[in-house]
Formats: sequence, C-alpha cells, structure tokens
Amino acid sequence: MKFPPNTPQLPDIPVCTVADMGLRELERIRLILRGGSVIDWRRMHFQRRDEVDRFLRLCQIDTSRPEDEAWARTVLADAVEYLRQTFDYRVADAVAEPEEIHDLFLYASGVKGLPRHRRIACIVLKVMHVLQHIEGRDLMHRLAVSEAELSELVIAKVLGVAQLLRVKGLPVAEFAHSIKSRESLITKLLAKKETVAAQIYDRTRFRIITQNPADILPVLYFLTQHLFPFNFVVPGQTENTLVSFKSVLEENPHLQQFAQHLHLDLDYEDREERTRNLYSGNTYRALNFVVDVPVRMDAYLPPPAEDTRERKNRTVFTLVEFQIMDEETARQNEEGENAHKLYKRRQKRRVLRRLSRGLVVPKRQG
Repeated sequence: MKFPPNTPQLPDIPVCTVADMGLRELERIRLILRGGSVIDWRRMHFQRRDEVDRFLRLCQIDTSRPEDEAWARTVLADAVEYLRQTFDYRVADAVAEPEEIHDLFLYASGVKGLPRHRRIACIVLKVMHVLQHIEGRDLMHRLAVSEAELSELVIAKVLGVAQLLRVKGLPVAEFAHSIKSRESLITKLLAKKETVAAQIYDRTRFRIITQNPADILPVLYFLTQHLFPFNFVVPGQTENTLVSFKSVLEENPHLQQFAQHLHLDLDYEDREERTRNLYSGNTYRALNFVVDVPVRMDAYLPPPAEDTRERKNRTVFTLVEFQIMDEETARQNEEGENAHKLYKRRQKRRVLRRLSRGLVVPKRQG
C-alpha cells in the first residue's frame, strides 16, 4: 500500500461490525450522517491510551517523534493561552501541562483526572482542533506545492486504504475516484450562489458502493479508523438521503440502550432544516460528505533537525468528498429522472438561464 512519506503507521485492529458498535461508534457515525461538528460535543469517548495514540496517528501526529510531540505541545500551549487571555478562563495545570498529550483525551472522556478536568479538557481540545486547522491552511499557502501534487498525495493515501479495505474482506463492489474537469468546475461554480472556487468541496471525489445496505455502516466506520479522524468531517456539507440515524437504532436493538447518553436527542435530525441538491431527481438516494483529510508534507519541508521555521507544523488538509451507497441504490439512481445525464442537463439549464438573465431580449407578445 502506498502512502505519502512519513505517514504515521497505524496498529492493525479488527473490523468493527454493527454488532460491535457502542456509544462511541454511534456518536462518530451520527456526526458524519448529519454533518455535525465536534465543537458541540461535551465528552470524548476514549477509554485507553492506545486508542488515543491511534487517533493521534490518524491526525498525522506521532508523539514518538520529538518534532510531533513538540508541535502538539505548541498547539496545546496556544489553546490554553487563548482561553486564559480571551475569557480569563482558569485552565487547571493538569490540563495545561499534562504528563502526556494522550492524557488530554482521557480527561475529556472522564476516565482520568477529576470531574472538572473533563469539562476543561473538552474545551481545550475544541480550541486545539480549530488551531490545527488554521495552521494547516497557513502551511498550505506557504508551501511550493501545486493542487495537482496535493491531489496525487491524497489519492495515494485514500487508495491505500481502499486496498486495505479489500484485504480485510469488507464487501465493497466499487471504490473509484475522480477529479473534476475544468469545465465541470466552471459549471458548478456558475450554478452555485457562492461563485468562489474555495466553495467547491468535491474537486477530488471518491465513490464507494457496497454490496448491501447493511454493509454501509461498517465501511463508513472503517474509513474513520484508517483514513480520516471523525472530527475532520466538514460541518454542514453532508447530504444524506440514504441512512436515517433513528432507523439505525430501530434496526439494531442492542444500540437502543445508548440513546439516552447521546449528545443530541433522537429527534434532533427531524428538527433540522435539510437541503437537497437542486439538480438531483426526487428519488435520488446517497450519502455524500466532505472531509478535511490530513496529509503529511515532510517531502516539501526541511528535515526536523534543520527546520528553522517558527511554526513547525508538518501537516496540511485537503478537501475530499465521499459518496457511499449500496449496489441496488446505485442501480435505482441511474433510472428515470435520477439519471446522471439528466442531472447535468438540469444543472446546465440553470447556468444558462442565470448567465442570460437580463441580457436576452424577450420575445414579442402576439
């Protein structure tokens, strides 16, 4: 399997089936299904140090490397300083200067430290989450790397996980990628209200088709264990007409015991205002979500011992869209008004109408 240089190695773990899932898995899956944000969470769900270590490696932070440990401490110190200066927030020393970075996540999960440490650690981790994104964007602008090169790095990373997914025997019928053409980018931007290139989230897109509907959740959770941390799903960019979270609990009785412990009540999605793609057919069904996939950029940076930068972050983020559905749904999505050629026709019609508005002389009335 091919991964970008210096990608932290992940310990092998068993595939998590729906029968294996508990509160932790439910919260992470729900976050993706509704396009939520961890900033709204009040508790993490780590139970052991090795779980935290694996999560940090998914974030491209390997604390066994001195440079990664130092960088994690820098982000922590910045978060603590922000809270103290902006809100005069009293951050306990145990949280501000933990023996290990891993302790922060165990504090936030309530399995280590005092009860008040959980609340403080959660707040600190939320700020660190935002800071790391800011640092990733800043590094991206400073590096001499083209969009095409970055796409190659993230495609190599995703396809490496796709290969692992097949090795593990998960029932995936198709795992394909595409990059939007220049024509498609122009058309999509003209069709959107926000005609800004930064608003295109699916330049690099992966389509995953499982053999059966029941395979969707295990495959989805596998991606959060091997490709991207669940908290890097972009809030507000999920289009889900395929999997109802409430139905997940109804169809799996062993999961219903966790309903009362969820961050949000079971009816929360029913109250949310959901938007559909304007150009899709009314019966089109899919799960589309966008992820800020973290990518190590060591190949474009000086070796750690020679790195004289003031801010020594080595990870950037690149937006990737994932679309997941099962084979039968994929077949139905190509029938009637759902057909892709009709989707493109509706989109182009809207673009042409928008471009010509106010510029075309109306036909003379008879």
